[in-house]
Amino acid sequence: MKIRGVLVFVIARRKLYPEPLTYSIVIPAYNEGERIGATLEKVTAYLEKMGWRAEVIVVDDGSRDATAEIVRGWARKNPVIRLLENPGNRGKGYSVRHGMLEASGEILLFTDADLSSPIYEAEKLIAALLRGADIAIGSRWVDAHMQTERQPLYRQFFGRIYNLLLPVILGLHFKDTQCGLKAFTAPAARAIFPRLRIDRWGFDPEILFLAVKAHMTIAEVPVEWGHDNRSKINPITDGFHMFTEMLRIRQFDLTGKYQEQPVSLAVRK
Repeated sequence: MKIRGVLVFVIARRKLYPEPLTYSIVIPAYNEGERIGATLEKVTAYLEKMGWRAEVIVVDDGSRDATAEIVRGWARKNPVIRLLENPGNRGKGYSVRHGMLEASGEILLFTDADLSSPIYEAEKLIAALLRGADIAIGSRWVDAHMQTERQPLYRQFFGRIYNLLLPVILGLHFKDTQCGLKAFTAPAARAIFPRLRIDRWGFDPEILFLAVKAHMTIAEVPVEWGHDNRSKINPITDGFHMFTEMLRIRQFDLTGKYQEQPVSLAVRK
């Protein structure tokens, strides 16, 4: 049965893309000096194993540690790795957008620097795209048994409240909008990322809000995921900002901001 599944995947891929696919993997990073080397080792080893034509774009968000220098060292040894640097600390949303706008792959994917979802889970998202989805998002809650390390209860509590507000304010009915593993076809990425306006943690719902408005097909895919205690999200202060960003998304929509001509990252408000 597993062999048959692989054959179906290969046949579907050949029908949609007669030439070998190219992939762009974007990794936002802020003060990730302790983890980024191990992450790049895992990602590049995976790409070599899969035989993919790919680029790995690390976006440094004004780190105050050695993150950028570590990535430069890796890039000197491996030409698939590229470093982009933000003009100061602008936020995860800004970083992901920066990387996606510079990416050139036919399939674009972003993942957290700590690889809370292992990089091999990308195969599930890519398979969903090959089955016809425009966007595939990893989910911790479609199948909670796949979580290798649960979040503390207080983080789960704030996350559930956030997920209860999303349908009310933005009309989003997904079990998990915040998992840091998402994949896009190139046309979907080109349609969405130039329009984004949220620079920090609340950018994930903005992506999905714009995709739903554009009638794109979104697949929510259960993935393996493990909490890292070194997470930089503060569930209280960042949770409050994410709530206000949710309201800003609704405001931007009502005032027609998403219909305006996209502006450059450096001057976006």
